[in-house]
Amino acid sequence: MSYTKHILSKSTFTYGVQCPKRLYFHKFRPELRNPEDESQQAIFSSGTNVGLLAQGLFPGGVNAEPPDAFSYHLSVAKTKQFIEEGAKIIYEACFKYEGVLCAIDILVKNDNKWCAYEVKNTTKVKEPHIMDAALQYHVITNSGIQLEDVFIVHLNNKYVRRGEINVQELFTKSSIHEQVKEQQKFIESKIIELKKVVADKIEPVVEVGRHCDNPYPCDFTDYCWKNVAVEERKSSREEYINKEYLSEFIGGLQYPLFYLDFESVIFAVPEIQESRPYQQIPTQYSLHIQTTKDSELLHADFLGDGLTDPREVLIKELLASLGNEGSIIVWNQTFEISRLKELARDFPQYEKQIFDVIERVVDLMVPFRKKEYYHPEFNESYSIKKVLPVLVPMLSYSALEIQDGCIASLIYSELKNQTEEKRDEQRKNLLEYCKLDTLAMVKILERIIKV
Repeated sequence: MSYTKHILSKSTFTYGVQCPKRLYFHKFRPELRNPEDESQQAIFSSGTNVGLLAQGLFPGGVNAEPPDAFSYHLSVAKTKQFIEEGAKIIYEACFKYEGVLCAIDILVKNDNKWCAYEVKNTTKVKEPHIMDAALQYHVITNSGIQLEDVFIVHLNNKYVRRGEINVQELFTKSSIHEQVKEQQKFIESKIIELKKVVADKIEPVVEVGRHCDNPYPCDFTDYCWKNVAVEERKSSREEYINKEYLSEFIGGLQYPLFYLDFESVIFAVPEIQESRPYQQIPTQYSLHIQTTKDSELLHADFLGDGLTDPREVLIKELLASLGNEGSIIVWNQTFEISRLKELARDFPQYEKQIFDVIERVVDLMVPFRKKEYYHPEFNESYSIKKVLPVLVPMLSYSALEIQDGCIASLIYSELKNQTEEKRDEQRKNLLEYCKLDTLAMVKILERIIKV
């Protein structure tokens, strides 16, 4: 049986709405795509398949999913067959109308009325979700299926796992029917516009701007930004050091100094008991210690085994190492303090001690964020990975097996699936990565003291 390939899908329609040039590149110049971002891929790849789990909200359905990404015409035919045979619940139902293809995660028929459920691995409904669903509504209803309601199924961030996953409590179903109907004129006009982009095969003229990362990072930014002068992306070409500010900053530190860094793991669907969707679970820390200004640098660390909940052991060991006095130096206190507050919430028996620790936290990032210490080679960033190579060039992450926190998180989440030998190797790599984060802070502060 012959079939006509679709012109737009939900993803390519989304690309075109964000920027017609992105749609054009995706269709005709895919070789210009940025190199794959391993860190971003780690986020996409980690955790439980949320869409598959959500099927448990409506068990017993039939699956119209295609055998591969090039066979959606089979999925369209299968969906049509299931509907004709009287199926009440269809997973991955697929429709095509006037060259536009879309699939819906779950299609349910109750009392002769169809409802569509699109699953998102977020904890709330976002604007791009509504536009996605509006396109699905356009295609499905014009294919002859009248939708009584349209829902976004998202994770309930109030859910706490206790025992086996309770699917009914894990997910929230939010109706967006009215918002979807309001967008139909926009959808119809945008389809016409984007079909023309595909038909013309001419690169659209679009200047770079905020849309390059909104609502999603575009995967052709390297090409589009390559001719933007470096000078335009920097506010100054001169180094600036506010010695008075830095002197006051240093003067506020109290010995012993503790340089602390956490690493964490995130699961969309909580894999650890007494945790929530997308909760950042601290899995390890590195702690460099200077008892006095001239004393030998000491080091302590902790890393969970990847098999059990690491949090309570981590708390006990950390509190024992930190004692009751001295500044606790971190880079970006928002992250460390948030993790500490969550530990205090989930383990209330340590709440007072943890909040005493929080009172001692000092953020080494602040002088750089406030540009009291500025160098053009920071490239307008105050990330430790931008500051370190400028101030301490002899210290580098490049020799490490793990060079990024997202990769560290993914590796930790996979420890439970490794052989003992591989697990030991990966744990060694994780410890070395986290250790360099705190050593970097030691060396950066040394540099600040010198200037």
